[in-house]
Amino acid sequence: MMADEAGGGDVRTVLASTFGYQSFRPHQGEIIESVLSGQDVFALMPTGGGKSLCYQLPALLLDGVTIVVSPLIALMKDQVDALRQLGVPATYINSTVDAQEISVRQRLVADGGIKLLYVAPERLMLPGFLRWLASIRVALFAIDEAHCISEWGHDFRPEYRELRRLRELFPAVPMAAFTATATARVQTDITRELALRDSARFRGSFNRPNLFYDVRAKRNAFDDILKYLHAHPGASGIIYCGSRKETERLAADLNTAGISALPYHAGLPEQQRHGNQEAFSRDRVRVIVATIAFGMGIDKPDVRFVIHYDLPRTLENYYQESGRAGRDGDPSDCILYYSGADAMRLRYFAGEKATQEEQRIALGQAQQMIDWAESTVCRRKRLLAYFDEPFEGQDEPCCDICASSTGEQEDVTVAAQKLLSCVIRTRERFGVTHVVAVLRGSREKKVLAFGHDRLSTHGIGSGQPKEFWLDLAKHLIGMGALRQDQERFNTLSVTDAGRRVLLEGERVMMPVKQRETASQVAMVAAYPDLFERLRALRRRLADERNVAPFIIFYDAVLREMCTRLPTRVVELTAIPGVGESRAEGYGQLFLDEIARYRSETGATPSETISEPLVKRRKRPNDSVSETVRLFNEGNTPEEIAGLRGFVARTIYDHLAEAIQSGEISNIDRLVSPERQAIITDAMKQVGEALLTPVRDYLGDGYSYEELRVVRAKLRTSPPGERGSDN
Repeated sequence: MMADEAGGGDVRTVLASTFGYQSFRPHQGEIIESVLSGQDVFALMPTGGGKSLCYQLPALLLDGVTIVVSPLIALMKDQVDALRQLGVPATYINSTVDAQEISVRQRLVADGGIKLLYVAPERLMLPGFLRWLASIRVALFAIDEAHCISEWGHDFRPEYRELRRLRELFPAVPMAAFTATATARVQTDITRELALRDSARFRGSFNRPNLFYDVRAKRNAFDDILKYLHAHPGASGIIYCGSRKETERLAADLNTAGISALPYHAGLPEQQRHGNQEAFSRDRVRVIVATIAFGMGIDKPDVRFVIHYDLPRTLENYYQESGRAGRDGDPSDCILYYSGADAMRLRYFAGEKATQEEQRIALGQAQQMIDWAESTVCRRKRLLAYFDEPFEGQDEPCCDICASSTGEQEDVTVAAQKLLSCVIRTRERFGVTHVVAVLRGSREKKVLAFGHDRLSTHGIGSGQPKEFWLDLAKHLIGMGALRQDQERFNTLSVTDAGRRVLLEGERVMMPVKQRETASQVAMVAAYPDLFERLRALRRRLADERNVAPFIIFYDAVLREMCTRLPTRVVELTAIPGVGESRAEGYGQLFLDEIARYRSETGATPSETISEPLVKRRKRPNDSVSETVRLFNEGNTPEEIAGLRGFVARTIYDHLAEAIQSGEISNIDRLVSPERQAIITDAMKQVGEALLTPVRDYLGDGYSYEELRVVRAKLRTSPPGERGSDN
């Protein structure tokens, strides 16, 4: 059945009844319309964007079988399992299926009993298999992970090159190519190699708003990972390591620490690799520690974190690997541990390439990855820029850079002059670590050996922590005041811009950072205990059916059940992602569990739809803490401003933040009790969200500084005691 026969109504009916959705995600509707019309399609859609639906739904409306080319056996099985749970006739043929069963499945396809057949490219291009395909009605070739066909792609597979023959062997059969990540060069390669004809082209956004990017210094990384895992007890995720040895060691250490984890790398026996991957997919183990051998085709949607213990080789690799987090759209963390040694190792591997041209390309890719890790600007913005996509920002912090910035700019000109002077005094022959050691007055062996303990800059930066100087050095590199020579072991030299700072006093402003910016993502259900009961039921049903739990229902569906507390199957089907087949198959079991919970607890449905809550810890930063210390020593805000070289407004902002966080409890030194009472009453009358209406209400006798301090104190009070928020 082609598009004109199927009609938009049938498409919408199948979308709702089979897949459980009332509307399409961006581009899905247009892609499906193009496929149904018989047009070739190229679709670039991010992980989690719903590209599978773009060929699965049309397959149910087209006359014949849709052949889905997929690179990994695990991906085939998961997708076929999920389709069967929806009542869709689908199967796969690969090396795990014996010859007799292959004959049975081919007969089913030939008789019209199968709508989607998944095969690997190696199987598809066998002469005997191609002859069999020519004897049946093929409606569509859907090429998944199409970037594998390009040698410029991040996961090139030579066997994908053979797919170019499909066009000459099946000239009348339309083709649809799908990928989650591809540069402009790779996109062109895909179109050329598959010989797509006047294809409809679709490009989704590379932006994954639910992912939080966090780069951390690689110091005590294992302890930091443990801390993160203990803070997220229900979360499962992937930890990528650069070597097989590191993979096995880290998995063993996690188990010793009480975290269930399994290793995965190409050196393990195939049966063990498959078993470990399946244990992770089915929630029998919480963490998979893997090399890059683990990844493409992993269909688990509820991966809450992806941690890189070592630096990926390219930014495209990082985008693809980190993108395995949060495929269900819920908030997830992408954490990368980084050190200078990682950068040197990456450059070394690039230099080992066989030809000078390969070395040049690899070094360029490595530098892009290093620059991203060392960036002092929004990581999402830089990552999207790699794919030529602009980013205008978002309401919530999207990375550690955004989360750590208070929005306040600090004048660090004097500190910058000290650092630049130290670079010159050490004759521009050393890297950041050594220069910072000299600044902070270190007497380590290398400092003494070069006589740098006798320099005038030795110890002039001892009043600031090491992290401050490292951040400042990165900032000066980023603004072009310092140059880092990659060819000379990252030695620093002062540029013309840096000399203007040093000799002419050109100002240097740097964003003030929070002391700690650990991203803490929590998914909150209306009734958390019911949510766990539904998860347990889901796990039992999944084990009985020998499928992964997410194939039964996503976490988001269970959370919606906890909010709506449905009592009838028709109410269950109204939840996005349920669909008629799932509701009829085991919906009553979930309704029964919800009914028991309501009877036991008296729970009632919530009027609001449950939403993911992203909780991020925010503490006063080091600059605020210094202001608090001086305030506690008896200094006035104006005196502190003079001591620190700030304007008074900045000091009052520091004090307001400290008051609201509880570090300062008594504000009588800042505002008299009588004036506090008057200001508080005014805020109750006109609200405290905006200060200008409060000042207008009170008149010119009150300053914004006083209002800011009283509002901070008021916000530590119970909600009922605050002003209205108009």
